[in-house]
Amino acid sequence: MVMTRSPKHLRIMHIRRTKSSAWRTWLLVAAIAGGGAFTISAGDSYFEISKNLEIFTELYKELNIYYVDDTQPGKLMKTGIDAMLHSLDPYTQYIPESDMEDYRFMTTGQYGGIGALIKRKGETVVVSEPYENYPAMKAGIWAGDEIMEVDGKRIAGMNTEEVSKLLKGQAGSSVKVVARRGMAEPVTYTLTREEIKIPDVPYKGIVDETNHVGYIKLNSFTQTAGQEVRTALKELKEKGATSMILDLRGNGGGLLREAVNIVNLFVPKNELVVETKGRIAEWDKTYKTLGEALDAEIPLIVLVDGGSASASEIVCGALQDLDRAVIVGERTFGKGLVQQTRDLYYNSKLKVTVAKYYIPSGRCIQKLDYSHRDSTGTVAEVKEEAIAEFKTRNGRPVFDGRGVLPDVTVMDPELAKVVGGLYQEDIFFDFATSYRANHADIGPAADFRLTEEIYASFIEFAKNKEFDYDTESMAALDTLIARTKEERYYEHAQAQIEALRKELAPDRAEELVRFRSDIEEVLRNELVSRYHFQTGRAQAAMNTDPYVRKAVEIFAQHGTAAILAGTKK
Repeated sequence: MVMTRSPKHLRIMHIRRTKSSAWRTWLLVAAIAGGGAFTISAGDSYFEISKNLEIFTELYKELNIYYVDDTQPGKLMKTGIDAMLHSLDPYTQYIPESDMEDYRFMTTGQYGGIGALIKRKGETVVVSEPYENYPAMKAGIWAGDEIMEVDGKRIAGMNTEEVSKLLKGQAGSSVKVVARRGMAEPVTYTLTREEIKIPDVPYKGIVDETNHVGYIKLNSFTQTAGQEVRTALKELKEKGATSMILDLRGNGGGLLREAVNIVNLFVPKNELVVETKGRIAEWDKTYKTLGEALDAEIPLIVLVDGGSASASEIVCGALQDLDRAVIVGERTFGKGLVQQTRDLYYNSKLKVTVAKYYIPSGRCIQKLDYSHRDSTGTVAEVKEEAIAEFKTRNGRPVFDGRGVLPDVTVMDPELAKVVGGLYQEDIFFDFATSYRANHADIGPAADFRLTEEIYASFIEFAKNKEFDYDTESMAALDTLIARTKEERYYEHAQAQIEALRKELAPDRAEELVRFRSDIEEVLRNELVSRYHFQTGRAQAAMNTDPYVRKAVEIFAQHGTAAILAGTKK
């Protein structure tokens, strides 16, 4: 339905033409913004708001009436809203009713479905990973199985979002899935959807028996994050853990309150964790620990990287400022902004940035300054001269404006470029699919190692596959060639340049041997996940994880106290 011809639009137009200027503005704003608590402060440009809302309404009507092709009003409006909000920051978003299930998943970690990740492979859609102990896995659906039909609808030509919507539904409802494994005959599975809850803590365990080091992996901050970390911490202490690693790598955040709850597990009652400050007073809030700590003394290390953001940065930043934990890894993402959701018409929502947050030392770790953009619209980082120094409780220097800098830096070596080529073309995935079809068991996840026989099979499998990747050397050579052509030296040096290209061009067969250790790391995890799912993948990674090994080393050699006191780096 064209919005400009709806009864609501006719009411708006009637109001605009018959009422006085001030009254007209209020009614127009109320009609468009939702008719609720919309206020204009004395500092706002009253006339500008009125004028631009009227222009927008008129423009939208004229477009829908006169544009040469069908404008698809809903899509057109969504594009306009998204562009407007993106000009502010990437976190302020419009959430239409159709995306409400995704929003629910983001905040609760729950959805109704069969419990499987899917992905596009060529012209087909396949299961990329079933979740442990959910309908797909229990029915015997494996990673690599091709989905052909869902409830009688052939999915050829559909994208993953369309297929995902068919698979999701009310818990307790049934769905028929036709899937095929390799070239075998298709099998029809009748699955009962369940309430799928992706755990915030996918793995916990003792990673060093000698030094009694516990490990908790936290992937998200949904409504159950604090309770899941509490449960994991209690279980590991009961198993004898006397020091703890909390892994926040790759955790992009979530609910602020859950970040406060997790800090409270390690910090006593009534300690400041975070403050928020916004443009309007209602967003100026202080969050303190509300209960007694589960363990305020256990030596603690928090692992972070460039993917640790928002709520993760509140946790690691507060624990650093309070000198309660040693932060190990890489500098965090640098998101110091807080979002709230506002209800809109037709079951839609606005997720809007309302405040910045400040951790106990008083610093805000926001890296990008969205209020200042250059002429191209690019957002700059907070200027170096604006970076300020703050102090932790023990007097150690920390800084704002750049995320959280770890106390002990660990740089995960970049994987060889050949690994990216193999991954991009799904060669790890396809080999694991083939291997799983021919091998019933691989033993315990933590004990699995790639034998010479397995790796030789992988090389044989990979050498006949097409996969491309560029090295930095080749990229630099391409830049050199472009420059020599601009300066008209290329023809003179063409023979030498092409000889150099031949020398630098990666020999795929050779690199499969040269970079075996890098390739093995990814291949091992892919194989283990086929038999032991997410838990097994985490267990297998512990043996070679440089971040975990550094944390264990700190506990074993000198502990965390000297670092927190500022006497040892």
